[in-house]
Amino acid sequence: MTGALRLAFVVESGTDVRLADELSTRFRLTVLARRIPGGREISQALRTRPEVIVGPASIPRFAWRAFSWVLRNRARLDAVLVQGYGPTALACNMAGRLAGLETLMLVCSPVEAYYACRRLEPAGRRYRRHEALAIAVLARLNARLGRRYVVLSPYLESVVRGHGARGPVDVIPVYGVDTAVFTPPIDPRPQTRHRLGLPPDAALIFFSSRIAPEKDPDTLLEAVARLRAEGRDVRILHLSGGYEDFRARAAARGLGEAVIARDAVPPFAGLADWYRAADVCVQASREEGLGFSPLEALACETPVIAASVGGLRDTIRDGDTGWTYPPGDGDALARAIRSALDQPGEARGRARRGRALVVERFDRERVFNRLADALERRPSTTAHVEAPAVEH
Repeated sequence: MTGALRLAFVVESGTDVRLADELSTRFRLTVLARRIPGGREISQALRTRPEVIVGPASIPRFAWRAFSWVLRNRARLDAVLVQGYGPTALACNMAGRLAGLETLMLVCSPVEAYYACRRLEPAGRRYRRHEALAIAVLARLNARLGRRYVVLSPYLESVVRGHGARGPVDVIPVYGVDTAVFTPPIDPRPQTRHRLGLPPDAALIFFSSRIAPEKDPDTLLEAVARLRAEGRDVRILHLSGGYEDFRARAAARGLGEAVIARDAVPPFAGLADWYRAADVCVQASREEGLGFSPLEALACETPVIAASVGGLRDTIRDGDTGWTYPPGDGDALARAIRSALDQPGEARGRARRGRALVVERFDRERVFNRLADALERRPSTTAHVEAPAVEH
């Protein structure tokens, strides 16, 4: 590690363990993370041992902490990678300019689009116009003050360009997929299900999204209700930190018996088998920056159905690598699930083409090599990194 780039990764809203572990492997890493009350700053326990500093839970206080910390530690840093384009990104961009440090914004989601989804779920966290305006203003301020972005998908590049970004934007789908771990099955599916304690004969739909308005769990529940009304034994396999909420939503619709729900499984602790046990993976989003669960499913050659929205349109192509449907359309989603279940040969073909796409474009090693290159080089006038073609 001697001579490795000294990197600060500043995290405002929690991050995935795969990203933190890989950054720690490649760089001399310090993670500065905002405390998440009732949640996790890093999604799972780290396998590496970077320096981790947990700051205040208040976003304004954390932004100030990030600003002052970067300035105080500028002599022991080579670069700053900051999550998103909110208050903390603005603070780090300001500190980076004052300290002469290379500062990159890592954009994994379209924040304003996610926030707008609150209007579709009145019972959840309230949509407030002044907060939406603040998100838009911060996005534009960061576009003017910041010099560089790393974004997960071509869709997210269009989002930050829409904010007014004029500098380099590297399209790099971190954290990628470990295609040596997420592989096609060797054992027959009944054997995998038996090992995991899953029903042998039901049609299983894998759905692991967190429970949030932009992830649209209710449309999936609506589609499953339609299929079960036809007499199909269709069940949802849900793995997430919000599994109890999902189970309660299902029970309220009379679908309690149709859900197998439990806590998230670490990606390096057998998650691939859960994909392999499923008949199909569904990503029922109203907005999405990229969507890694469908990519992991395809790497395991599990067929995928996804809403035709955001970054999902870059990877899940109807008739080629999966099935798509208009976001929020439960009837269309039910038709897509029915088609995938009733055409196993076609489903296998689409899933195999999907795995080829993942291996070529999203392999973990390739992705992090590109990220390392982006962090270690100075920006040029042409910094757009090759990414999958967008098909709308």
